Amino acid sequence: MAVEPWVMEIVRCPVTHAPLVGGVNSDGEPELHSTDSLNPLAYPVRDGIPVLLESEARSLRTS
Repeated sequence: MAVEPWVMEIVRCPVTHAPLVGGVNSDGEPELHSTDSLNPLAYPVRDGIPVLLESEARSLRTS
């Protein structure tokens, strides 16, 4: 289930305050990705609801 477009317009990363964009994790589950270049984070989306908790975030850094 995708996040509603109006929600995507207003949500921001709670850690970096960067805009978030839609993405998927390695299992194909939806998540939101922070656009911050220094600390990119991913947040899960459960039942169409973004879980914007720092404790639920995972790093998108590859190195």
